[in-house]
Amino acid sequence: MQTVDWLLTNAIVLTMDEEFHQYEPGAVAIQGDSIVAVGPADEIAQRFTAAQTIDCGGKVLMPGLINAHTHVPMTLLRGLADDLRLDVWLLGYMMPVEREFVSPDFVRLGTLLACAEMIRSGVTCFADMYYYEEDVAKATAQAGMRALCAETVLKFPTPDAQFYEDSLAATRDFIQRWKGHPLIVPSIAPHAPYTCTPEILRACAELAIEFDVPLHTHLSETAFEVETMRNEQGMPVIPYVRKQGLLEAKVLAAHCVHIDEGEMRTLQHHGAGVAHNPTSNLKLASGIAPVRRMIELGLNVGIGTDGPASNNDLDMFEEIRLTALIGKGASGDPTALPARTVLAMATRIGAQAMHLGHITGSLQPGKRADLILVDVSPLHNSPRFQRDPQNAYAQIVYAAKSSDVSDVMVNGQWLMRAHQLLTLNEADLLQQSREYAQRIDQFLIQREQSVLSKLIAIGGATEEESYEVQAKVRIQDPAAMISTLQNRPEIEIVRKRHYRQYDTYFSFTDPQQGHVRFREDHFVTETGKISHVRSRLTLIGPAREQHFPQEVLLSRSRFLAPASQSLRFYREYFQPAHEAEIEKDRQRFLVRYHDIEFFVNVDTVHKPELGHFLEIKSRTWSRQDAQEKSRLVVELIRLLGASADETTPQDYIEMLAAHSTH
Repeated sequence: MQTVDWLLTNAIVLTMDEEFHQYEPGAVAIQGDSIVAVGPADEIAQRFTAAQTIDCGGKVLMPGLINAHTHVPMTLLRGLADDLRLDVWLLGYMMPVEREFVSPDFVRLGTLLACAEMIRSGVTCFADMYYYEEDVAKATAQAGMRALCAETVLKFPTPDAQFYEDSLAATRDFIQRWKGHPLIVPSIAPHAPYTCTPEILRACAELAIEFDVPLHTHLSETAFEVETMRNEQGMPVIPYVRKQGLLEAKVLAAHCVHIDEGEMRTLQHHGAGVAHNPTSNLKLASGIAPVRRMIELGLNVGIGTDGPASNNDLDMFEEIRLTALIGKGASGDPTALPARTVLAMATRIGAQAMHLGHITGSLQPGKRADLILVDVSPLHNSPRFQRDPQNAYAQIVYAAKSSDVSDVMVNGQWLMRAHQLLTLNEADLLQQSREYAQRIDQFLIQREQSVLSKLIAIGGATEEESYEVQAKVRIQDPAAMISTLQNRPEIEIVRKRHYRQYDTYFSFTDPQQGHVRFREDHFVTETGKISHVRSRLTLIGPAREQHFPQEVLLSRSRFLAPASQSLRFYREYFQPAHEAEIEKDRQRFLVRYHDIEFFVNVDTVHKPELGHFLEIKSRTWSRQDAQEKSRLVVELIRLLGASADETTPQDYIEMLAAHSTH
């Protein structure tokens, strides 16, 4: 007779394996970190003796739940800003607070809070995507949980990286040092196609392939995202990321709300996993993912809570039940997504979606001992019928609650026994979280009257691409400059537009508020007529990031919003301390020079009479790219016959201020 460490017996064992074996009464034998045997209780008792035997008292013994997509440190942002559109929620509240507060300490505390919540609700493994991901990994390992920890990479500056190259370098180091850890699978997370350049997507895929680790990302979450991709790239999201080589990696794709059957087949063909997040998708009005069809096509679809700031909890029992219900409601078919299928999505299939199916997700010999005990005897789950073997799954999916989880084991170690957490001090974590909440409250109260806050409140505000290299130089003859531009064989003109621009700038007592610009663009045809008018608001921040030689500037973040109201309305709404007007004629060219796109503006400023200017801009997302483009900007200025030694980084509003003092 073989001796093992643990023998769990007298349980309703739901293995959640491919054949959905059940044993009642059943038993599980555990040695070290792994399951040795699963089967009928009397049979296991004849084969094994244990150092410690636990009578499960008729509770359900099943694999721990798999939370296939979340952002665990955001427990500290739970309830911060609700009932908002995704862009306003993200740009107006989440990102500003994250920029101010996210640190290794913030991430550590938020992760430990999340681990406590998830252990209590029967989660043994989760897929995370955030910043300072190594600190997420450390806290998760301290709590004893299993996780796929993916470092976020964005084209925007993040709390832990100014440029995406910094994120890539840190992720490489993180993966090298943590690969092979018994609990943590280190990974990389290009946030989404709309927040990453093609270069970033390719670099992340290459890194994931090099180290054979999963790649975690968001795909096709909103209809707006998909529509924008079609308009800008001429294809849906899944073909676009396939073109960038993303699907060559072991992808875990969160959301996939707006994908068609062809895209589902593409994901399935490449072995990608999908994380369905029903509560978050409903709360943010992103839509309902076609999960039933994905499952029919053989896609591995797991279930996730998403972050606790957009859910607002990490309760997988709620997600399981909601997955089943909306699958039925959306299809009009009550047989769609039966309980057994949904519970498999939350266990074995979820682990497969995370590319961890060989480690966890089912109770099978050789897999890690990641399991939970669920009491199905409480009032809300009584009585119990045994006629149909499917009833055991239905009890868990439709009636059980997270509070019914009494015991949790991960990797052969108990994390909770009889509802008592063994690896975390819950009271201490709650006290620390209250202190963070007070600090964040004070920050937002002070910001509540900020210009940015007011712009966000209008609705429709979006953050423009954060960085652009730009330089401006005074010229004498706009017509000659345009003629030179059009006749340089080294410069390819992609398109040309002609505007008359009428700008009203609002400034404020506090210069840190920046300027709000109300702009009317009058589009001028080749015959000199106005074809149409567009109005926009722009908040221009005061901060400058970096200067390159010849006063080429790496400029600051901006926020844009449609201007659907009158100038009088905005004057009364923002209540500026000062107001200034600038009128100019702008001929804008999108050009390609050395296979890089630049905007070339030839401006004549009429009000005030500042004269004629050549302005060259290009968007950029990395330090190396900015340096190269700044060099090419200087080349372009010289190629067009202007003096690169007389460039200025000033905006026209700054020139106006200098002009007014003379």
